[in-house]
Amino acid sequence: MRFSEASGRNVVSTSSATTVGRVHGFVVDPLARRVVALELKKTDGEGDTLTWDAMTAFGRDAVTVPGTEAITTAEGRVQELTGKAHAMLGKRVLTESGDEVGKLEDVEFEAVSGKVTALLTKSEEIAGDRLIGVGSYAVVVRSAPAGT
Repeated sequence: MRFSEASGRNVVSTSSATTVGRVHGFVVDPLARRVVALELKKTDGEGDTLTWDAMTAFGRDAVTVPGTEAITTAEGRVQELTGKAHAMLGKRVLTESGDEVGKLEDVEFEAVSGKVTALLTKSEEIAGDRLIGVGSYAVVVRSAPAGT
């Protein structure tokens, strides 16, 4: 699944069968190389964050949660990774040696685990396991091994 496909998806409570929010952004932990939370819009409560572990499922048509209590305010590591400085899309992709690969256009991830499987630029697909860091200036990846 790609960020572009999942953005805007409804978040539905399985206990009430109502929409309790809408996916607005993705919180990626570059050390774990996975999506750890979703940033939401149009939520029923004061919170705007859904941690990956609080979800029931990330389906093709909706994200399901047990109830509105799953939507909280970002805390701890998730809070450190939220906001514009850590948003990935549209940033330059640089190798650890300082070579620009392109501009990040999309990210592929596994819907079950949140694992980042690929970073997509206009001209290149970069394996998700090469992700090193995300900052206000760029997304940094390991240089590709020789011959690839």
